Amino acid sequence: MGRTALITGASGGIGKEFAFIHAAAGDDVVLVARSRSALEETARFIELEYGVRAFVIVKDLSVSGAAAEIFDYISKQEIIVDCLINNAGFGDIGLFAESDWDKQERMINVNITALIHLTRLVLPGMIERRSGRVLNVASTAAFQPGPTMSVYFASKAFVLSFSEAIGNEVRKTGVTVTALCPGSTESGFHSVALGEGKKLKERKIPSAASVARYGYQAMMKGKPVAIPGFKNAIMAFFIRFMPRQLVVRAARMIQESKH
Repeated sequence: MGRTALITGASGGIGKEFAFIHAAAGDDVVLVARSRSALEETARFIELEYGVRAFVIVKDLSVSGAAAEIFDYISKQEIIVDCLINNAGFGDIGLFAESDWDKQERMINVNITALIHLTRLVLPGMIERRSGRVLNVASTAAFQPGPTMSVYFASKAFVLSFSEAIGNEVRKTGVTVTALCPGSTESGFHSVALGEGKKLKERKIPSAASVARYGYQAMMKGKPVAIPGFKNAIMAFFIRFMPRQLVVRAARMIQESKH
C-alpha cells in the first residue's frame, strides 16, 4: 500500500506539484489551502489520473487553531500521515515601518505558527510508528537578513533553524526532517508579496515542478537541508564567512533590483 502525504499550500505552485509527485508515486494526498475550487479541481484530476485518494481540507492557516482543526479532521477520517509537507507561506515587500501589520501577523501565523503546530501534532505518531518524512519549505532567504522583506526572511530563518533542530531530535527514530530552501521560483508568491497589478522584473527562474521534484527526492533521502540550484547552494555556503553588515547591504541591493 502507498503512503499518505499531507500538503499545505496545495492549491498551486510548489505545493500542487508536490501533490502530483506523490500521487504519481501511488500515495494518497491530503490537500490543504484556502481555495476550495482550486483544491477540488486538483483532487479530481489526481483521482482520475493516478487512481489514488485525494482529500480536500479548505483552511486558512493564518487563523488561530487551523492546524488543530486539520489534525482533528484527519484523525476522524483515520488518515495516517506518512509525509508532512509544510509548504504554505507568503511574503510581503516594503519597509517594515510602513507595513500593514495585519498582513505581517498573518504571514507569521502561516509561515511559522501553523507550520510548527501541525508538525507538533503529526510528529508523535510518526515517531511511534518509527517511520515518517517531514519537509518544511524554507528559502534561500533563510541564510541572511532581508531588508524590505524583513519579516519574511526572518520567518524562513526560523523554519530552517527549527527544521534542523527537530531533525536532530528525531535522528534515531526512523523519522527525518528536511528543510527545502529554494530561491525565486515560478509560482504565485510574488503576486502576493508585491500586491495586485505589480510584477517581478523579467528573469529566468526555476519552475515549481523542478523545485518540487528536487525537494521530494531530498525528503525521501532524508537530507536535512536541500538547496536547489548550484548558485543558490554556493551562496548559502559562502555567506557564512562574509561580514554581516556587507550581507545585509548586499541583500538590500538584490531585493531592490528585483522590483
